[in-house]
Amino acid sequence: MALTTTSTGSAATAAGPVPHTASPRPPRSRQQTRGLLLIWAFVAPALIVYVTFVLVPVALAAVYSFFNWNGLGALDRFIGVDNYVRALTDPIFLGAMMNNGLIVVLSLLIQGPLAIGIALLLNRPLRGRALIRTLIFVPYVLSEVVAGLAFRLMLPPGGPFDSFLTSLGWAGDKPLWLADPDVAFWTLFAVITWKYLGFAIILMLAGLQGVPEELSEAAAIDGASWWQTQRHITLPLLGPTIRIWAFLSMIGSLQLFDMVFILTGGGPLNATETMATYMVEYGNGRSQIGYGSAVAVVLFVISLAIALLYQRFVLRRDLRGAITRG
Repeated sequence: MALTTTSTGSAATAAGPVPHTASPRPPRSRQQTRGLLLIWAFVAPALIVYVTFVLVPVALAAVYSFFNWNGLGALDRFIGVDNYVRALTDPIFLGAMMNNGLIVVLSLLIQGPLAIGIALLLNRPLRGRALIRTLIFVPYVLSEVVAGLAFRLMLPPGGPFDSFLTSLGWAGDKPLWLADPDVAFWTLFAVITWKYLGFAIILMLAGLQGVPEELSEAAAIDGASWWQTQRHITLPLLGPTIRIWAFLSMIGSLQLFDMVFILTGGGPLNATETMATYMVEYGNGRSQIGYGSAVAVVLFVISLAIALLYQRFVLRRDLRGAITRG
């Protein structure tokens, strides 16, 4: 019997391992089904809103962009890509794209360092620090319409801002802040910086709370100066926050509309025109819905491309550890 068993075992070993037959998946329990239904009950309203107010309008804009349509009547004047050719060859629209690009670059080069510097100062022990943080964040809480109207009332020739400069000793002629094409864009950017700098500062302050104080204390013990500590310890650890802020700043700068529309309307002489104000002016103001839809699609494609490229090459290091793979 022992000899027979050994022979059988040897034969089985020579033939290879016995294939394992996968057991059928157990039926889903009632509790699991109830959990899935509960998840869909919470997700469905948000999904319906997203599809209705985001995906459907984007799809309709893509369809309308191939027609010469004023928003009324039948959608029957198909013109292909003529609207796109018109937009990409219009000097005004190309100037609006350059304005958006310049705002993106200036925001990253000016608002970012300012926000980091102020956040580092406010992160140190300082009397009235909570009040200063609140006052810095107030402009961001104000709506773009309120802020735009306020500055529009303060910046006309001889207005309150000119009177304030006169009280400080400026006796000469004041610039036409919103009427001079060479000055209006920089005035607009100054207002944008005043409006959104508080958000960047609060975001940086939140990121600084995640920097361990022990590292700074150890660097100080080793003889590192305050600047060396910030450069080699604080700023690298603040990198994820800076990258997220830069992403939000770029997308917001590309889609800038409210402040420009209220403050300058894109003027004077299209000096402050952006892609969003151009889209509204032609699509709504001039009843060229097809052309305005083409501009909207161009703006959407540019924003999407920048978002995907930024996520692929910049945010990848931050997302790599945040994604759990099955």
